[in-house]
Amino acid sequence: MTDKSIKKVLLLGSGALKIGQAGEFDYSGSQALKALKEEGIHTILINPNIATVQTSKGVADTVYFLPVRTDFVERIIEKERPDGILLSFGGQTALNCGVELYRQGILDKYHVQVLGTPVQAINDTEDRDLFVKRLDEIGVKTISSQACSNIEEVRQAAAELGFPVILRAAYALGGLGSGFCDNEEELSLQAEEAFSFSPQVLVEKSLKGWKEIEYEVVRDRYDNCITVCNMENFDPLGIHTGESIVVAPSQTLSNAEYHKLRALAIKIIRHIGIVGECNVQYALDPQSEDYRVIEVNARLSRSSALASKATGYPLAFVAAKLGLGYGLFELKNSVTKTTSAFFEPALDYVVCKIPRWDLSKFHGVNHQLGSSMKSVGEVMAIGRTFEEALQKGLRMIGQGMHGFVENKVLRVDDMEDALLHATDNRIFVISKAMQMGYTLEQIHRLTMIDLWFLQKLKHVVDIDLRLREFASFMSFAGSMERTELMECFETPEFVGLLREAKVYGFSDFQIARAVGLGTVMGMEQAMLLVREWRKECGILPVVNQIDTLAAEYPAQTNYLYLSYL
Repeated sequence: MTDKSIKKVLLLGSGALKIGQAGEFDYSGSQALKALKEEGIHTILINPNIATVQTSKGVADTVYFLPVRTDFVERIIEKERPDGILLSFGGQTALNCGVELYRQGILDKYHVQVLGTPVQAINDTEDRDLFVKRLDEIGVKTISSQACSNIEEVRQAAAELGFPVILRAAYALGGLGSGFCDNEEELSLQAEEAFSFSPQVLVEKSLKGWKEIEYEVVRDRYDNCITVCNMENFDPLGIHTGESIVVAPSQTLSNAEYHKLRALAIKIIRHIGIVGECNVQYALDPQSEDYRVIEVNARLSRSSALASKATGYPLAFVAAKLGLGYGLFELKNSVTKTTSAFFEPALDYVVCKIPRWDLSKFHGVNHQLGSSMKSVGEVMAIGRTFEEALQKGLRMIGQGMHGFVENKVLRVDDMEDALLHATDNRIFVISKAMQMGYTLEQIHRLTMIDLWFLQKLKHVVDIDLRLREFASFMSFAGSMERTELMECFETPEFVGLLREAKVYGFSDFQIARAVGLGTVMGMEQAMLLVREWRKECGILPVVNQIDTLAAEYPAQTNYLYLSYL
């Protein structure tokens, strides 16, 4: 049952456009406003960014294009007199502003109720010292760390913990000010940067090389909890989640590891008292089931938007409804229209999120990736296999690449250094290393990327090598008619290989380039010829196959569609 006294709600948007902010939380705010309007609640939005969906006409009832800062928000509260406020839909900027409004007594002064997660629970997750103490109460492991308020305390903490360490700035967005330190000199430089973003800095023992896993968890006020999605970083700990390829659901966890971390995520969200949605991030030892909780975000995050779109579960929409007092069992999934919001999504497909950088546009910028975020966007690809989803995603990132293989030549001066120190081209460096003959064990030792992922990437390279074996036909293809050329490739061996290549994400362009067709005709013609081969051989996307079968067997249409879903 919702609180009927809530007639007008203020939602804090994500603030000015910059890396790690604004557009990344547009989805969350838009969904929350939609949920509130469905309840007949008058919505007020403060967001200075005009280039977002949530500031479009008709999404919110009233929009203020003003900075998300306490002085501006107080004046809006004084004028509009909202009954409630939502803090967790605008990222770190909105969360920090909401906490400050609470501390200054502004919310109490105007009798504004915080909807969803209480401010105390937000403080428990944002204040790194409090966070560790709260998780210690329930026996959940966190990274050995010390909260510091000046550089001298940072030096003392690093000496006690021992190098290497990582510095994290509290209340900071996108890992700002964070970084790994191997010695005193690096520590001093990193500490100065961290304190420029936050008054509190956490010094942690480095767990570089461990896996990074995330769970999106939802809880209602009746203490019902579900985990909507779990995700795994392609890169090991040490590279910000926003900089890493992320795969959903996790691919390298055992059943025991998956359920252990899931149970811990639910235990954490219940103990802290979050109402709505939160994101729990873990470091997992690849050699054992040992783990550490890195952080808990008591708000919608970049990962929440990915999880929503990957699973079809509208996390922000549901979180807004839970903030109004609904229970999970009272809500329908607004995407499926039939299942309850209490149902955990089950995926029979793989989703890959791949970040996009524009570092080449700036002179003198450091291309190395770390715990502070530099990416300016991301793409999401869906496939039946990891290889398919990855190759689709790499074609979409706008770097002129066609997948994991058959790309433009990449120049690498020092291969070992390029593998050891991640850059925005790391995935393509791995491709080049495999083609140069580096073993999976060598690449694993330098990158610490899980061998399961590397084996899947090697599978793509192997298919490419088998396709290249057919390039020998091209030496005499120039004198052949189109029909003769097609007959040369219409052997059972090639048709089987063509089908395998399509299943694992090869585009017609990649196949045409691999078999050497581009050397005897334009690439556009070559690509169209491969497409023609495919259609003649019946190698078509699943949807086309279903439609064909459904036309032949109309009585079994529903069964056919369900069997492919």
